[in-house]
Amino acid sequence: MKSIIKKITVASLYLLLLFFTKESFAQKVGYVDAQGLLERLPEYKDIQNSIDALSKQWKNELEAKRKEIDKLFEAYRTEEPLLTPELKKKKQDEIAAKEKEAKDFFAKKFGSNGELFTQRQEKIKPLQDKLYDAIKAVADERGYDIILDLSGGSNIIYTNNRHNITDAVANKLGTK
Repeated sequence: MKSIIKKITVASLYLLLLFFTKESFAQKVGYVDAQGLLERLPEYKDIQNSIDALSKQWKNELEAKRKEIDKLFEAYRTEEPLLTPELKKKKQDEIAAKEKEAKDFFAKKFGSNGELFTQRQEKIKPLQDKLYDAIKAVADERGYDIILDLSGGSNIIYTNNRHNITDAVANKLGTK
């Protein structure tokens, strides 16, 4: 509920700022759906497929590590009554080391700064630059001063479709 109120407040302040500044009357504002445009690009789909394949490969590796841990734990539970305290400690340490290895692997591959995130950023950045250039070109051609992005939780409550330049940018990118 607080986020909705915050969004409405931010949008209201933005609209007030637009209406009460002299410069705003001379500005022409348009909007695009940047994520939708990216998804229309064939290169984006190829990149997404390669990232998905990489993710699947790493998930399989992680699953293999988890199965190995499960086997070690089951073997430990079976042998536990027969083990000396030293051997118990050794087996427990071995299981703990494998669990840490799996956690570290997960963080390295899927963490917030992991390889999956890095790969996505590196491969998508050129497409984002291409999209930005197309948006800028359309904005310049049509005399827009501000272009807003409707994708990804924007604060825009209402827009008139005549200011939507998504299709024009798509044409500039050569997509439908």
